[in-house]
Amino acid sequence: MAERTVRIGSSHGLHARPAKLFTQAASASGSKVTLAKGSGKPINAASILGVISLGVDHGDYVTLTADGDNADKVLDELVELLVTDHDE
Repeated sequence: MAERTVRIGSSHGLHARPAKLFTQAASASGSKVTLAKGSGKPINAASILGVISLGVDHGDYVTLTADGDNADKVLDELVELLVTDHDE
């Protein structure tokens, strides 16, 4: 299992638009991916409702995990989505 902790780059956090981009990519990855805010319980990263319910704001740290043969590549791609400011 691979894991990454990253700081959210979108200036308004993971609201609807960046959360949609993130969950679509997590779903399309073919890996089981989870997302957790701080020391909170991990949720399914492919669930838009789960991701939005975390209440992730700009500058918050989240931890991603992925399981599968290409877990590191999947996390690299998802991290790029999270550190990018989609609100510009």
